[in-house]
Amino acid sequence: MKKIKLDIVGLSYSQTQSGAYALVLGENNGNRRLPIIIGSNEAQSIAIKIEKMTPSRPLTHDLFVNFAQAFSLQISEVLIYNLVDGVFFAKLICTDGQQTKEIDARTSDAVALAVRFEIPIYTYDFIMSSAGIIIEGNEFAFLENLDRTNVTIESNEKGEKKTSDEQIRMEPPPPKNPLISYSDVQLESELSKALEEENYETAASLRDEIARRK
Repeated sequence: MKKIKLDIVGLSYSQTQSGAYALVLGENNGNRRLPIIIGSNEAQSIAIKIEKMTPSRPLTHDLFVNFAQAFSLQISEVLIYNLVDGVFFAKLICTDGQQTKEIDARTSDAVALAVRFEIPIYTYDFIMSSAGIIIEGNEFAFLENLDRTNVTIESNEKGEKKTSDEQIRMEPPPPKNPLISYSDVQLESELSKALEEENYETAASLRDEIARRK
């Protein structure tokens, strides 16, 4: 069965569902996108690693990585292997150098670990054909219109759905950046405070503003 390599294309807050985020995976060297609704904790964990931020204490996915490395365990790939009644099934392909095991995981947890282990994410072509969305035009237009599409829900092996609403809307860019009035010193101070308090969404915004000014 043909496997398709996926990249993380986008991660955005849903305005229509409190605490829900949209994880968008894209076909490597292709124009199909796979949107999945995930929880806020998993979204935050993925975003922190993508943004190369360091939390003051290990998050759950960091703890898993530390545990695995302590016992010489490695995840070689993440595979989204099935789609039943709008529900994804994902697993981790793990090895200790002698034997290989497949472990069931929610898609969001699997992706959070994939970005930490720096391993590829795959799915099968039949999943992209049935649940993928073909983008027309630029990526931004696709994200802006994502609320008009049916978005698949993540699940574990038991088929437990994590949200009942399959319609999401990607958050549009804010009309005004409230951080513009901050001085460089204030930004650095607020960034340190946000990291210390583990307020990573605020920290990401502060980091982006600092980077923009540089």
